[in-house]
Amino acid sequence: MMKRVSVIITGRVQGVAFRHYTCRRALELGVTGWVRNLPDGAVEGLFEGDDSAVEDLVEWCRSGPPAARVDRLDIREGHYIGESDRFSIT
Repeated sequence: MMKRVSVIITGRVQGVAFRHYTCRRALELGVTGWVRNLPDGAVEGLFEGDDSAVEDLVEWCRSGPPAARVDRLDIREGHYIGESDRFSIT
């Protein structure tokens, strides 16, 4: 089954390579979508792919890379639409 999830990650998540590591993990899992910094210091992501792969990526986002500190992870599930065929940092 395929899944689509949007996330907003807050805490110390900018300036710690959060986007780079998220992209690397997404590529390892075969998840498509994107990740970007927000002006308020949060990181936003859109993940699509196999249900278990997307769940694994969301779970990874709960802690992020070693230098990060995740205070909050907001998750919103949506309907899978196959928006992208790759994962990118925007």
